Amino acid sequence: MDLNLNRADYLQVGVTSQKTMKLLPASKHRATQKVVVGDHDGIVMCFGMKKGEAVTVFKTLPGQKIARLELGGALNTPQEKIFIAAGSEIRGFTKRGKQFLSFETNLTESIKAMHISGSDLFLSASYIYNHYCDCKDQHYYLSGDKINDVICLPVERLLREVPVLACQDRVLRVLQGSDVTYEIEVSGPPTVLALHNGNGGDSGEDLLFGTSDGKLGLIQITTSKPIHKWEIRNEKKRGGILCVDSFDIVGDGVKDLLVGRDDGMVEVYSFDNANEPVLRFDHTLSESVTSIQGGCVGKDGYDEIVVSTYSGWITGLTTEPVHKESGPGEELKFNQEMQNKISSLRSELEQLQYKVLQEREKYQQSSQSSKAKSAVPSFSVNDKFTLNKDDASYSLILEVQTAIDNVLIQSDVPIDLLDVDKNSAVVSFSSCDSESNDNFLLATYRCQANTTRLELKIRSIEGQYGTLQAYVTPRIQPKTCQVRQYHIKPLSLHQRTHFIDHDRKGEGVFKSDNISTISILKDVLSKEATKRKINLNISYEINEVSVKHTLKLIHPKLEYQLLLAKKVQLIDALKELQVHEGNTNFLIPEYRCILEEADHLQEEYKKQPAHLERLYGMITDLFIDKFKFKGTNVKTKVPLLLEILDSYDQNALIAFFDAA
Repeated sequence: MDLNLNRADYLQVGVTSQKTMKLLPASKHRATQKVVVGDHDGIVMCFGMKKGEAVTVFKTLPGQKIARLELGGALNTPQEKIFIAAGSEIRGFTKRGKQFLSFETNLTESIKAMHISGSDLFLSASYIYNHYCDCKDQHYYLSGDKINDVICLPVERLLREVPVLACQDRVLRVLQGSDVTYEIEVSGPPTVLALHNGNGGDSGEDLLFGTSDGKLGLIQITTSKPIHKWEIRNEKKRGGILCVDSFDIVGDGVKDLLVGRDDGMVEVYSFDNANEPVLRFDHTLSESVTSIQGGCVGKDGYDEIVVSTYSGWITGLTTEPVHKESGPGEELKFNQEMQNKISSLRSELEQLQYKVLQEREKYQQSSQSSKAKSAVPSFSVNDKFTLNKDDASYSLILEVQTAIDNVLIQSDVPIDLLDVDKNSAVVSFSSCDSESNDNFLLATYRCQANTTRLELKIRSIEGQYGTLQAYVTPRIQPKTCQVRQYHIKPLSLHQRTHFIDHDRKGEGVFKSDNISTISILKDVLSKEATKRKINLNISYEINEVSVKHTLKLIHPKLEYQLLLAKKVQLIDALKELQVHEGNTNFLIPEYRCILEEADHLQEEYKKQPAHLERLYGMITDLFIDKFKFKGTNVKTKVPLLLEILDSYDQNALIAFFDAA
């Protein structure tokens, strides 16, 4: 069965955070539902659709930025009470907009995640988790890393409270009271949690998780241990997952999995006979999807997927067909509806143009006044700087609520900017003087009109650490810019492990196949200890076999890059021969193959311009570090090493390392 969904944009609110839009329960089966959404202006808005127009049910006054919005109510009744988290406060509204709760939690940080279950409230700030019952403090937990989401398994089914925290260190922490029952390591930093099928699945213990590197998985949280059921790898290199929901959009009686990603991708997964997820539908929006819900909003009887995006658009992907089969009477009615809609939009446009004119005059008066304060317009930037362990690079994603004009990238450490297929911006590089002012990179990305999201790929050099800065300038007047900073760490291409011996005190043991990793750690720890006047004793034990092992690990990558470079160098000469001879029959199969794959080879080589130099650098560092631990300086022998690398042979390289 094919799934055909048509897009309908309903309205736009302010900038939205993750999980801040919900559909209120329907009065009867497949009847239209109201949409409730909270934005960064602090406004909670509830609306429904009537004859293709959005009709407001209620709208609150502006306030603090809304970080989360959840529905609640007494257990086993329709969940139609609206709860929002703003700053350190929780507020509750009825479906008609009457406020019935204002609860100041007195948390020192702003609330980032929230889950409601009956009279129980589960909250987390950046590192702190709190459980309240009837607004009274029950349990507390301080996490070792940032908490991205919080959920509780269904109490009405399990008759016990099982809160679960999704933490940035790639761990799901299962709690009982204020203590951790057990930890579950997952394949990427978990960003969102949801109950499978909306109720925890058959067992009530099935939990869905999505990660910042785009993986999706299902785990059963039993009382004693986790059971991993399935995981979808991010083979297509799509964005990180921000929201998930369960809803039968296919109409086969089994709930499907709806997924929203930070690159604007909306996906629908159905389940096969073995309960394994299968991708059935995808649709790309131009900005990140912050919330996703299945239901019926546009018209009675037509199911749809409703999403909110970063800049506040509420959009439906509906099963309602765009063109209906109809007689002359229906067609006339349809045309009349369209005419009414066009005239309504024209009127709205005129009002907006008049409002813009008024605001422009107001701004000019205020900026020319002698008592004028800063009138620089503010704008919201959503950014993410994450390591891609598959190709040892970093993704820098910048998303702005309005169109981006340009982004200037500056770095005080050497980094490479890699090509990204999704990126249509034009990049230009400026020369910089790295010796006098620690400026290693200056690059400007000029964006095309209506670009609100820019994705960059960066590769750093381990051991060289500092700061990367992005200067973001949107297309608004007067010109204004925001600066974002990202720390490039000494071991920037490493990620943490979770197997740690807790019995050791005041001591760290670092192990690696690569001597250069240990050398970087030794240098950085010594530098930081000196800066902070800490006495540090460092002892090390070097296994000579590890050098040969590391060279063998690098060998396939080096051999591949050398072969790629050699093939690319041959392309022009082979093309010239082809033109001269008129065909390629005279060439050996290897050369014919190079000509056939010429475009692909050149594209791959262009995407990784300095890959070979990086591998040469790693081998050179390994050579220097091997002898540095022995107290010998071998920098004078580096030119000889580079000669061996230019005519690379693995055995000759290993022999050089042994003989030096």
